Amino acid sequence: MKTKLLGFLLLTLIVAATESAAQTADAESAAARVPLENYLRGHATGNPEFMRKAFHTEGNLIFVRDGKYSTRSFAEYIAGFSGKPTADEGRRKRWIESVDVAGNAATGKIILDYPNGKFVDYMTLLKIDGEWKIVNKSFHFEPKTTVGK
Repeated sequence: MKTKLLGFLLLTLIVAATESAAQTADAESAAARVPLENYLRGHATGNPEFMRKAFHTEGNLIFVRDGKYSTRSFAEYIAGFSGKPTADEGRRKRWIESVDVAGNAATGKIILDYPNGKFVDYMTLLKIDGEWKIVNKSFHFEPKTTVGK
């Protein structure tokens, strides 16, 4: 009887610890999504303040344009936001595809589906002083072809 009771108590403790770890992971994943959601809001509104909330003060966009490795600072990128949404905002779709957290580091995959093409953004995030920030962004752009034009 004691063996069964000890086994039950051990199993209960394991289940409780597993549930607690899962809740902590869910909370960190939700926290890491905050800068990604600010990034999406920045695109939707054109408001650079959302981008400043999303990105760390230091970092770069890294991409290939015309077959060449290219970079752009976050400051340069954010300066391009006018404070107004684009004229075709109603036809644009964006979403967070995935978030993967490991301790104080995370990655996020974002899709920007626009009338002229589709961007796939890969964000590297770090938890700095208790707050998640995007510290690096790399992306791929695939133009859409228009049939009949």
